[in-house]
Amino acid sequence: MAPVWGTLHIQHGSTSSRTLLSGAPKGLETKPFPSKSPDIPPCKPEVKIKPKAQRPSKVKSQKAKSKFLQPSTTASLLPTHASFDFYDYLRKKDQRDFKLLINQPTKCSGQEGAPYMLIAIKSVATDFDKRQVVRRTWGREGVFQKDVNVRRVFLLGVPQNQTALPLWDKLLEYESHTFHDILLWDFEDTFFNLTLKEIHFLQWINVSCPKTKFIFKGDADVYVNIDNILEMLEGQKINKDLFVGDIIVHAKPIRRRNSKYFIPEFIYGQGIYPSYAGGGGFVMSGHTALKLHLACKEVELFPIDDVFLGMCLLRINLQPTRHEGFRTFGIVRPSAAPHLQVFDPCFYRELMVVHSLTVPQIWLMWNLLHDPNLQCHSSQDPTVFPFQWRDKMTAKNKAKEKLRNNDYGLKVFVEH
Repeated sequence: MAPVWGTLHIQHGSTSSRTLLSGAPKGLETKPFPSKSPDIPPCKPEVKIKPKAQRPSKVKSQKAKSKFLQPSTTASLLPTHASFDFYDYLRKKDQRDFKLLINQPTKCSGQEGAPYMLIAIKSVATDFDKRQVVRRTWGREGVFQKDVNVRRVFLLGVPQNQTALPLWDKLLEYESHTFHDILLWDFEDTFFNLTLKEIHFLQWINVSCPKTKFIFKGDADVYVNIDNILEMLEGQKINKDLFVGDIIVHAKPIRRRNSKYFIPEFIYGQGIYPSYAGGGGFVMSGHTALKLHLACKEVELFPIDDVFLGMCLLRINLQPTRHEGFRTFGIVRPSAAPHLQVFDPCFYRELMVVHSLTVPQIWLMWNLLHDPNLQCHSSQDPTVFPFQWRDKMTAKNKAKEKLRNNDYGLKVFVEH
C-alpha cells in the first residue's frame, strides 16, 4: 500500500547527509548489538563448590582492578531485542485518540500569558530522577532576560509494566499537583508508541497552548543551553515556519531484525526516509506546530516517531534546518584534540543540545557552566593537527566511528 503522504522526492548532493546505518538520532540508554550474536554456551546446572580460604595474591588483585577499569563488554553478550509484532501494530495503528488522564489546562494561560517558549520533554513514569534534574537545571520555568517567559511540560503514557512502580498513578498525580507539569495519556508508554505521544502533544498544543511562540521538544537525557536557544530565536518571526535541530537526510531504514529500529519492507517499502530531526532535541515555531498537527492527521502512523515527524514535515513541504549546536549524536572528540575533556564547560557553553547524558552528568554540567569563577580562554594547548568536528572528519575516522556506532548506539564523546 502506498503511503498517504505521497511520493518522496530525493535531493542529491547534500553535504550534511548521513545514513542511519552509521548511527541515528535517538539517545538510547542501551548499547548497540553486534550483527551476529556470539556463540553462547548452553546453561549448565549450578554446582556449589565450597571456596577455599586463601589470601588473594597481588597479581589477582591487579587483574581484578584492571578489569574494573576496562570498558564493559557485557553488552555484546546481551540477547537481542524481543521481536516486535508488526502485524498487530498494523491492526491497531488507526487508533489515534486516547484519553488525557492528567492535564495542565492553565499552563499557557497564567498571569504571564502564552509562553514565549514551551519546553516539552518525553519521559516515562519511572524516571522521576530525570524529570527532577531537568526541573532543577536547564528546564526551569520563569521569566528570563528581555521578559521571555519559559514554561515546561513532561509527556508520559501509561507504564507497560505497572508492577515495576506500585501506585504509579497516585505518584504521578502527586507529582502533577506539586509541579504542574505532567501530561499523561491513556496509551502504553512503549518505544513504538512514541508516535502516539507526538500526535497527542501536537493536539494538546492546538487546544491548550495555540499561542506559544516557540517550542523546544526533546528527551530527558539531554543537556540544553536555553540561553543559547533564546539567543538563536531573537529576531525570528512568530508567524513563519521554523524547524531547527540535528537534521538527518538520506537515511535508510534499518532492515536488521536484531535492531531496535528494525522496520520490515511491508511497513515501509521505500529505500530512504524523508529528512527528519534527531529526537534528542529540536526547536520549532508555534506556527509550525499547528501546521504539523493538521498534517499528522493526514499521514499514516509510523513506528519511529522522529521519522514520522519528518513525514509530516514533508507533507507541509517544509525542509528542516540543521544547526551545529544540536548534538543529538553526542560529541566526537578527535584524536587531534587529546587535551579536550569530556566535561569542559568552556566547550559545552557554545552548544545548544547534547544528547545521552546521565542525571549526574547533567547536574555537573549545569553547575560548571553557572560557576561565577568560570574562566574560558580562547586558546588551547597546541596540537599536531587542527581541531575537527564530525562533519570534517577524515574518511578513516568516519569508518572507525561507523564500527563503534553501527546502529544508534550513542556516546557523549567518541574517542578515535
